[in-house]
Parts: sequence; structure tokens; C-alpha cells
Amino acid sequence: MKKITILLLVITTSIQAQIQRIEPANWWVGMKLNQITLLVYGNNIQDLEPTTKYEGVSIVKTEKVENPNYLFVTINIAPDTKVGKAKIDFKKKGKTIITKDFPLLARENNSANRESFSNKDVILLIMPDRFANGNPKNDNLPGSLEKANRADESGRHGGDIQGIINNLDYIQSLGYTQIWNTPLAENNMPKYSYHGYAATDFYKIDPRYGTNEDFKRLVQEAKKRNIGLIWDVVLNHCGLEYYFIKDMPMKDWVNVPDTKTRTNHLKSTLLDPYATEQDKKGYTDGWFDSTMPDLNQKNPLMASYLIQNTIWWVEYAGLSGFREDTFSYADKDFLAKWTKTILEEYPNFNIVGEEMTHVTEIAAYWQKDKKNVDGYQCYLPSLMDFALTDNLVKALNNKNDWESTWKEIYRGLGQDYQFPNPNNLLIFPDNHDMDRIYTRLQHNLDHWKLAMTLYATMRGIPQMYYGTELLYRQEKPGNDGFRRVDFYGGWEGDSKNAVTGKGLTNEEVEAQKFFTQLFNWRKTATAIHNGKFKHYAPEKNDAYVYFRYNDTQKIMVILNKNDKKITLDMKTYQDMIPSNFNAKDALSGKEINVNGTLEVAPKSALILEIK
Repeated sequence: MKKITILLLVITTSIQAQIQRIEPANWWVGMKLNQITLLVYGNNIQDLEPTTKYEGVSIVKTEKVENPNYLFVTINIAPDTKVGKAKIDFKKKGKTIITKDFPLLARENNSANRESFSNKDVILLIMPDRFANGNPKNDNLPGSLEKANRADESGRHGGDIQGIINNLDYIQSLGYTQIWNTPLAENNMPKYSYHGYAATDFYKIDPRYGTNEDFKRLVQEAKKRNIGLIWDVVLNHCGLEYYFIKDMPMKDWVNVPDTKTRTNHLKSTLLDPYATEQDKKGYTDGWFDSTMPDLNQKNPLMASYLIQNTIWWVEYAGLSGFREDTFSYADKDFLAKWTKTILEEYPNFNIVGEEMTHVTEIAAYWQKDKKNVDGYQCYLPSLMDFALTDNLVKALNNKNDWESTWKEIYRGLGQDYQFPNPNNLLIFPDNHDMDRIYTRLQHNLDHWKLAMTLYATMRGIPQMYYGTELLYRQEKPGNDGFRRVDFYGGWEGDSKNAVTGKGLTNEEVEAQKFFTQLFNWRKTATAIHNGKFKHYAPEKNDAYVYFRYNDTQKIMVILNKNDKKITLDMKTYQDMIPSNFNAKDALSGKEINVNGTLEVAPKSALILEIK
């Protein structure tokens, strides 16, 4: 009878205590971050005691929290640990109730020193749901809360990872060397989930895009074409349907869980010497949206979870960089720790932060090596340059009054002294949160060509948005659905096709050809990749002239917005070039002999490779 009772007790305990998740589900041997905290989730597991006998792996501590469905287990993986499966026994009163395998994997060769994106690259921004539907079978899956409806501008359209793979040759042909996808992590929300910024599982690719293995295959196929993959990281928030939001480990897992107060969006409070602590917290601790809980990175368990997750994706998939969303909305001390930890693990890694501001001081505050008056130091290598795109649109749209409209650009770039490394800024004409550049330029093809030339030759790392090469426009300015329209030919039966040229207008074909020639030329222009920048104050002739130069190459860029041809006096640029010189037109290949003056055609861009 006693044996039966004990057996029933063991069976009952086994039924009650169930482990559904261990995150991360594996790690790698030889990491600098070799002490990690596992989030263990299941039914009534708090009384379980984890142990392991795997050589080189030790359990440092086990933390119980308010919710009995969680354990946080910190393990240490010695540098000389062998690759294999570490068995973790979860015991109760000395008896093993559950055993879980924890794989310890070998790192990719030279993983720590992986190459990242830099000035030599051009980045393509893709919103996967709107790019191409390579596998219609995954459009509507059991368990997905939102179904595909291509007629709904705010709904899911069915684009996926296979669609991106199918178009890699086209992407390569345009001159791209990096791809940044908006988040691919699972967003199993009831509606408006296509954008990807309300994750419901940070460790899982959304099944409507494919599988984790599909994403890894995308990375591998892109590498065959010398294209890297940049992962869109969201540290500030997640979606309401996340399991650890519906069943939180502890109350302070997120900020203001009871009131769900929205952020005040006043990013200036972080630098404001007069701002109250209440207003600062109102920015960082408020929810970005009512469906997006604000993660509390001040909680050390949450901080570890986020840091480990981003490193896990680098090792798992073979990433070449990060773009971090809503950067300054997260806790600033955590941001310093996160960026520092990533760079310690991957010294060459580039991370660009989204600080959506046109105020240079606010953006520069976060860049690595910035000497801030409050002593704060972040380790973020790159920022998104929102000021440049606004200044460019103003310069091209405004009428010439008493001074050149190019001075919007000239004055803006004059603020670069505030950045420790302005060459490592991400520059872009538009993105998924902005109106399309062709629409912003009032559908002026000449001005669009001037803009593209500037982005191909300016300091920084250019990022273009899918469809820019085809003069994408939007019927409803300010509307996200129209900012994120479907890629031409991404769906069977489309009336237009970017790859084959079917249905494209003459203007679209012209733009595509210009774009392709421009950015493929950029691949060989070392002065653009690593050269210095010098520009000249624009005069009333509405021309903007600047040079890019290094020890082996000198490039002169002339942007003429004027309706008439202009004549430039070369004496103006005598500190860079003599009045008489020979050059080659970078795009046409035409040889040009300059003797004192240079005529530039109206509404045109000229890139001269000085001989």
C-alpha cells in the first residue's frame, strides 16, 4: 500500500509539474557571455530543483518569483566545455521529476569577428508581409489570430521569407549588399500585426513568414550573393498576446501594468536639465501603444532575457548587424549595458538605433564615444539620420528666394561635429514610417535623381526602401498602409512586375535603370566608402558641390537644381582641385576635360572621378 501511495504521489507531481519552455533553448561553447539565465516556464514548477552533471556546466543559482509557473536558472558554461547535450534534471525532494536536454553548440568559424555592415554597403529595407508571397500555403495557418486579406491596407497580405529568397537575384542586381527586414518574430495578434513590432515570441519566426530554418536559409542564400542580413530588434515592447504577458512572472516584468499609461513621446526629457523625474519616466516607462506592453529593462531578469535573445539570433542565423527600434524609449542604463555586451561579444558588429528626431543633439547623445555633460555613455555605434532626409526634401521642394535652398543641407551637415562618428550614420530618403520619397518630392523625377545621387555619395551608410527604385508613390500621404504597399510582382497575377518589367511605365523603367547604375557604381567607389567629405557653401545658382576623397581616389559631386544650365568657376574649388583637370563621368563613362570652368546641365547630377 505504501509503495502504491508513493507511486501515485510521483505520478501526480509529474502531471502537475510540466515544463513548456526553456529560453534560450540552447547556447554556444566559447562565448564571452558564458553565464546565462534560463527562463523556465511551465505549470507549477517553482518547487523543482534543477541539477546537472554535464562536465563544464554548473548551476550558479535558481530564482523563484511571484508566479509559481516560472523558474530562472543561471548556468555557467566553462570555456573548455565540450559540444553536446547537457541534461538538466528537475528534482523534487531528491527525485527527478523532469529531464530536459540543453544543447551546447559549436560556434560558426570566426563568429566573434564577423563582418558587419559599414559605409561600403547599401541596405535594402523590406517589410516582409508586403514584399513577395513565395509560399501561399502559409498565409492562413491554424492558431493564427489574423488571417490574410490583401484588400485590407492594414491587414496581412501574405509576403514571406520564401518571397524574399525568390527575389535575391533582383535585389543583388540593384546594387544592394545588406537586407534589413522589419521584425520577423512571431506577431500573433488579433489585428494590425503585419508590421512585426508587437512580438508574441522573440525566439520564433512568425509561421506566416516561415520557420526559423527558413530564415537561416535566407541568410545563407543571401551570403552566396554577398548580401548580409540585419535583424530588427525591439527591446522596448512586445505584444499583448505574449505568453509572459498573459501570465507574467512578476508584477514589475512590465512598466505600469495596471494603468497601461501611454508614453508621452517626449524624448527631449532625457536631456532636459529642467525635466522632472515623473516626465522622464512618462517617456521611458509608458506603453508605446495600448496593445504593446512596455518591457521593464530595470528588472535584471528581463534585461538578461533581452540581451541573450539578441545574441542568440546572431549565432543561430549568422546575422551581420542590428537595427534597434524605438531606441531611447528603453531604460538608458540597460541600453548602455546591451550595446556594451553586444560589442564585447562581436567587436566589429554594427548596430543602428532608431532615434526618430530631427534634433542633432538628441540623436548624438547615444553614439559610442560621445562625451555627454551628464556623464552618460552608451555604446551604440550608429544612429538613423532623420534630419538629413527632411533637409533634403526642403531643399528640393522650396523655391529659390534670397539664398540657395541647398543651404538646408549645408547647415544640417554642419552639425556633424556633435557626432563622434558621423560617417557611421544611417542615411535614408524614406522608410516604412515615412511617406514615400517620390511623393514627398511632388513626383518630380529630376529631383528624385538628385536625391538618389546625394544618398549614393553622401557620408554615412545609405538605406533604401523597397520600391524606391520604381518611384513608388502613395495616394494617401500619412497613411501607413500606403507607405507599405505590395512589391510589384510579389504576388501571382500582379499587373506590374519589377523583375520582368511587365506593366512598368517609361518613367519607372528609367528610374530603375538609373538607380541600378548608380548603386552598382558605388560598390567600386572607395572614396565614398572610407573617404573624407568636404562641401562648399551653395550659391544662388542652386548648385551644391562637394568632394569625397581618400589617398587613392577623389570624387566631385555636383547637384544642379536649376532650371537652366550653370557654369562653375573652378577657382572656387582650388583647395581641392586645380582649375584645369581631367575627369570621368562616373555614370556615363564619358571623359571630361575641364579648363577653368565647367558647364552643368539643368536639373542634373554629375559625379566626376578626378584623374
